[in-house]
Amino acid sequence: MGKTRLRAVADRGYYSAPQIKERTDAGIAVMLPKPTTSSAKAHGRFDRADFIYIARDDEYQCPAGERAIYRYTSEEHGLQMRRYCSSACSQCAIKSQCTPSVQRRISRWEHESVLEAAQRRLDRAPDAMTIRRRTVEHVFGTFKHWMGYTHFLTRRLPNVGAEMSLNVFAYNLTRVLRILGFKKTMKAMRLVGA
Repeated sequence: MGKTRLRAVADRGYYSAPQIKERTDAGIAVMLPKPTTSSAKAHGRFDRADFIYIARDDEYQCPAGERAIYRYTSEEHGLQMRRYCSSACSQCAIKSQCTPSVQRRISRWEHESVLEAAQRRLDRAPDAMTIRRRTVEHVFGTFKHWMGYTHFLTRRLPNVGAEMSLNVFAYNLTRVLRILGFKKTMKAMRLVGA
């Protein structure tokens, strides 16, 4: 595409920690909002975002000012997760706002800093998701319209992939024709074919 630096903006449905790390390792600046999977906020309790990670000490500070220290590492869905907790939970005055368990446990992926960097990029560009919706979402609406607001006509992943590729090709060709016009498009196609 002639770009030396790439930026990828996606919605929270595409959030995958390993894929974010892969894209970052490939030099692509990823921006996407993290999905909220915890019900703690809905129940009036602190969620993980209320705990501050202190990198130099490899500890978390809880809303009560106590420190949750590193305890052990375990594997979860193929990811190495570091576990943190505090011994002060049993005497904490605001424990009811934190956890219904005996103590609050905080998990941190070994490459969490990559996810935090993606969030910082998104925080610095608050209009990124609005621009993404304006430029991308209408394309999916067009595809749905072309397909009759229904499912794919084919079955099995390779066939569905081919059907989607044809839709994308038709959409892109239509856009090029509208932008360049028929004569310029044909001229460009002849140059590429030569």
